[in-house]
Amino acid sequence: MTLPQTRYASLGGADIAYQVLGEGPLDLVYANGLTEHIDVQWEHPLMARFLERLASFSRLIMFDRRGAGASDPVPLDALPTWEEWADDLRVVLDAAGSERAAIYAELDAGAVGMIFAATHPERTSALVLGNTVARYAQAEDYPHGATPETVEGIVELFRTTWGTEELIAAVFPSMATDPGFLRWRAKFTRASATPRTAAAQYRYIFGLDVRSVLSAIAVPTLVLHRSSFSLVPLEHGRYLASHIPGARLVEIPGADAWFFTEGAEQVLDEVAEFLTGARPPAAPDRMLATVLFSDIVGSTEAASRLGDRKWRALLDAHYAILRAELDRFGGREIDTAGDGLFAAFAGPARAISCACAMRDAVRTLGIEIRAGLHTGEVETAGEHLSGIAVHIGARVAAAAQPSEVLVSRTVADLVAGSGILFRDRGAHPLKGVPGDWQLYAVDK
Repeated sequence: MTLPQTRYASLGGADIAYQVLGEGPLDLVYANGLTEHIDVQWEHPLMARFLERLASFSRLIMFDRRGAGASDPVPLDALPTWEEWADDLRVVLDAAGSERAAIYAELDAGAVGMIFAATHPERTSALVLGNTVARYAQAEDYPHGATPETVEGIVELFRTTWGTEELIAAVFPSMATDPGFLRWRAKFTRASATPRTAAAQYRYIFGLDVRSVLSAIAVPTLVLHRSSFSLVPLEHGRYLASHIPGARLVEIPGADAWFFTEGAEQVLDEVAEFLTGARPPAAPDRMLATVLFSDIVGSTEAASRLGDRKWRALLDAHYAILRAELDRFGGREIDTAGDGLFAAFAGPARAISCACAMRDAVRTLGIEIRAGLHTGEVETAGEHLSGIAVHIGARVAAAAQPSEVLVSRTVADLVAGSGILFRDRGAHPLKGVPGDWQLYAVDK
């Protein structure tokens, strides 16, 4: 897709970065607090797909508030008030030419959404709140808030681990074993703020209390909350739903801080139905996967030379070796055809290691294979996988030389820093796929 252009709105001498995507019948503002960078967010397919889905039924407006991401910094000893941060939203709406919009606010952006909806009902058509709170800290009349010791512990955690994969694994437990995701999201947080800025802002954020605002919210409100998110327990979401007039709570399974990972399709369906009145038609399930294709080099000649019975025995032995390696590396066999194998993996590093192990192991049979890998979004129907990513993987394999494991640039980028070495094989046209594709051979 063509990425939306980043523009700037001005407020009090500061520049606020924003983007607009889509042409839907309603305007929708998406805000997710300090951890924002409207340019870097597009670098991972899970978040890009989440935003694209929001834009499929809306004109999606995204922005980095002052003090975060691509917008101007703010002095740490004079942070904006929550009302001033709500002004960022108003100024962005004006710059985007939006008179009235729905607001989808996650985590610490929730306060901005709630204050804006309460003070500007004429400009707010609906409110969606995700994993957010009216108050973070514990009080006599708010027992499920965090204790002062817990707040200090979290601030110190952010100060010492901000921008690291360790922190990302803690707040995205469903993605903790995906090295490509961890690297990207660690980069994302570093682009959002420095550790000192993050600690200072979160110390301020944890002093939030907008409980007095809730009864004044008069727009339709949907509260989404993870069932097992440890930093912001479900009781916070229940409190919001019970104190905002007419609000509805939907519990989303899982423990991740944001909603674009596990359970993303359920969240998107809930938001679409809430804002448009219609749930999107059921679509094939989709997921991110690394696909691997392999085949035997010179199979036609070998079959002619060996005859049917010996060739079938060789094929069976070949598949037995490949399946043993699949089991060892956690791959899943999808299909076989002729002398070819189609398999899928949750992560590209394991897929590369498996392909190399397959290549080496089948040499004991006196044959060579070639293999190709690509990572992308695939459609699932039972055990079957389909989609453009599958076609690309097959075309990459077709371009491989004997005993070569060839990967797309997407795969090479996702395993950067893993120690896997590549040789640049240049740009190649892939049959049936637009454009030229940069391919790399695994150098091991």
